[in-house]
Amino acid sequence: MLNIVNKSATERNSLESALRMATKGSAVLLIEDAVYAATQGSVAAAKIQSAMADVQIYALGPDLDARGMTSRVLDGVKVVDYGGFVDLVTEHNCCQSWL
Repeated sequence: MLNIVNKSATERNSLESALRMATKGSAVLLIEDAVYAATQGSVAAAKIQSAMADVQIYALGPDLDARGMTSRVLDGVKVVDYGGFVDLVTEHNCCQSWL
C-alpha cells in the first residue's frame, strides 16, 4: 500500500496514523507540508527514521524545493519528482490518503 500524507506533523496526527498503520514493505509518500517531517531537526524526524526499518519513505521533491528544505532531507528518504509520484501510485495495489 502507498500511504500519502499531506499535512504537517505539527498540524495534524495524519503522519503518526499513517506510520502506525503502515505494514512492513509498504510505502509512505510525504507531499505538501508533510515534507517537513522528512527533514533534519523536524519534530517527526525520529519517527521517520524509526519507520524506515520497515517502510519505504518518499518525499515529493518539488514540495521540498518550494519550502527550501531540499538540502535538509534525512538520509534514507527517497526524493521523487511528479513522475516518480505517478510511478509509486501505479506500483502499489492500493493508495490511502491521510488527511
